[in-house]
Amino acid sequence: MLRESVTETIRRAVFEELAETGYARMSMEAVTRRARVGKAALYRRWPAKEAMVVELVSEAAAAHLPETAGSGSLHDDVERFVRDTMADLHHPLVGRIVPDLVAESARNPSLREALHESVLAPRRAAVAALLRQAVDRGELPPDIDIALAVDLFGAPLYFRMLAVGGPTDDAYVSRLIHAVLAALAASR
Repeated sequence: MLRESVTETIRRAVFEELAETGYARMSMEAVTRRARVGKAALYRRWPAKEAMVVELVSEAAAAHLPETAGSGSLHDDVERFVRDTMADLHHPLVGRIVPDLVAESARNPSLREALHESVLAPRRAAVAALLRQAVDRGELPPDIDIALAVDLFGAPLYFRMLAVGGPTDDAYVSRLIHAVLAALAASR
């Protein structure tokens, strides 16, 4: 039986190691040193680095999925998504790990597929559910391109926070929400 306290210690070590060294340079041995556990503690849980990272990142991402119980207003759903996502990306480890995993995924098809399936697909499905609710309420046209609308829902914020930087104050959030709503209305 695996002890949860050891798993939690390893989990913290994995995220700290990912943030500090990045996926490509991270090793199982470095995680064992940081967690102060034996190699067997890792290998009993995961057969390799990719499996370990994908499982732990997936668990963390699942805890931060967008609410699928919509607020009854597309504006409020977009605002909640933007503010919740901003809060997640402002976390010091997340802000360093996500760009690294995106870059590594471009070089590593296996990692890209695993992260897409376990992290991106559930997130996109949650956003699509919110969009379908907005269609049902008549806030969006029935012939909306859901895949494009999902892209529009989050891409500008991710790009701003992870690629170009810049302020994400209340004025920016208001402008972003307005722009996303306009883009969603036009995404047929």
